[in-house]
Amino acid sequence: MNRIPRRDLLKSGAAALAASAITSTLSGCSSLGAKRAAKRKSGMRFIHATDTHLDLGKPDTVKWMEMLVEKINREYGSLDFVLFGGDNFNNNVQGKDDAIKFKQIIDKLHCPTYLVRGNKESTPTPASDPLDQPGFAKMFFSDDFEVHGRDWKLMNGDYAILGIDTTIEQHGNGMFSQQSLSFVEDELKNNPSTSYIVLNHQVYDNFWKSDDAKDIHKYVLNNADVAKKRLFSYPNLLMTLSGHKHLDSVTKQQGTTVIATLGFVVPQDPDNLNDHQMRYVEITGAKINEKLVSIV
Repeated sequence: MNRIPRRDLLKSGAAALAASAITSTLSGCSSLGAKRAAKRKSGMRFIHATDTHLDLGKPDTVKWMEMLVEKINREYGSLDFVLFGGDNFNNNVQGKDDAIKFKQIIDKLHCPTYLVRGNKESTPTPASDPLDQPGFAKMFFSDDFEVHGRDWKLMNGDYAILGIDTTIEQHGNGMFSQQSLSFVEDELKNNPSTSYIVLNHQVYDNFWKSDDAKDIHKYVLNNADVAKKRLFSYPNLLMTLSGHKHLDSVTKQQGTTVIATLGFVVPQDPDNLNDHQMRYVEITGAKINEKLVSIV
């Protein structure tokens, strides 16, 4: 029998050990990947914060945003992402310093962030110096999602989040464009096994029971009836998220959970830190658990 030199034997043994370690590592990675994929498919957790109104002329608004980030990083470490629902910053300074400051703050979050515009972003002051929609997209749109015109789509396991820009340039009111309606409806129709969440700024209903036509025109989507008729009949539209009115509402309409989250900057009592709130949402399958949480 041929003898294997000791040096070659040691090399052979080392190679075998290395191969075994690589196989074990790959197996572990595969197992870990499967667990992560299963976790993503079984549900998700996120924060919805809207109407944060960061304003460089009001230092407290910057402080409150920093407290929002600190609160999430301290107490909500298992989030998949944070959704910001428009009027994120007041867009009222020369250049884009307020947008840059907002981004610097949210970039400190431990998880990804996804944004839609509100009327503050679409009606800049001064009007001649806007951070316009292409500028907003360049600064805040993510590599994680598909861009469809002014809108975007983010996949998370069996769920899809659609970020819809319902703003009208240089106006405080809003509506679904025909392009956005077709985009959302095509998604719902063509992907029945996917559960959808639609994120936009203006609300779907006059839930505060106003009898002021101007008030309703400003805050409720101007074609809300059309949007609900075309979209809410699809059973895979799980939830809509909006803000704008700074009031809180959670209703169920045709099987869809329709949420308007309390404005983070509450004008009634801005100095009460308990009034600066955001919504925590946890979804398992089609089951939704949600609650308002303050920054303290």
